[in-house]
Amino acid sequence: MARVRPMLDGVPETLLWTLYNRAYEAGRPYPVLDDPMALRLLTDLDYPFEERFGLPNPFNSQAQALRSRCFDLAVQDYLADRPTATVVALGDGLETGFWRVDNGLLNWLSVELAEVATLRRALLPSPDRLRTLSGSATDLSWLDEIEDPEGRGVVVTAQGLLMYLRPAEVRRILAACAERLPGGILVLDTMARWLAKGTVAGTSKVGGMTIPPMRWAMDPGERGKLRSAHPGITEVRALHLPRGRGAMGEVIRIQNLLPGLRTLTPAITQLRFGDRTAH
Repeated sequence: MARVRPMLDGVPETLLWTLYNRAYEAGRPYPVLDDPMALRLLTDLDYPFEERFGLPNPFNSQAQALRSRCFDLAVQDYLADRPTATVVALGDGLETGFWRVDNGLLNWLSVELAEVATLRRALLPSPDRLRTLSGSATDLSWLDEIEDPEGRGVVVTAQGLLMYLRPAEVRRILAACAERLPGGILVLDTMARWLAKGTVAGTSKVGGMTIPPMRWAMDPGERGKLRSAHPGITEVRALHLPRGRGAMGEVIRIQNLLPGLRTLTPAITQLRFGDRTAH
């Protein structure tokens, strides 16, 4: 098969950086994230990863993989009680979460911008229980695509996405999910305000890529404010990175926990939505 050349820039291009990191970690001895498909994607893409992003950074690669693993664990925890639930991955990029958490019963909906959705369809398998929808997460019509007549449950993930939206857009997404997905959860990550400022100023770079502006930021201690988006948000809970590999993994874990240091890595949060009868 001919290699695929991705024509991405701006926010969509960042998915190639996260893939680069996940694939590097997946190729390490005893990886923290079992992701053989990420390694395959790297070889199927005609893209100058090293030239664009520099040599892989083992610390960043393990941290990125642990972030994905944290999302996986939240999804698997929900599926343990609701094995036939639907997982909606907003801004799914070239994540391979479906294959990492698939229990043989779940349904998966990837929501991505048109150019990324086309890339996913060209590179990834298309099992019956996975659909890719072309569109923006800010266009809430993706909620109409969720079929849950028997209350089997819904998990929404927004990994590496919401920080690139405007605060009002984030609030609309959270409120709409709380209103329309009773009994569901949403897992998201946020960047600290001081880190986001550098992206808005255009001074934050990864190799030759300037990180796009992060319009919405939130320090870890501000999580409680998310509850104000809608009365249906009944729980706001901090999720912590799982244990990593070796001394470096322990440093990442401690950094993610300690005040003053935890703003160096994305903060991961889970929202739970109450039944309509509860509000």
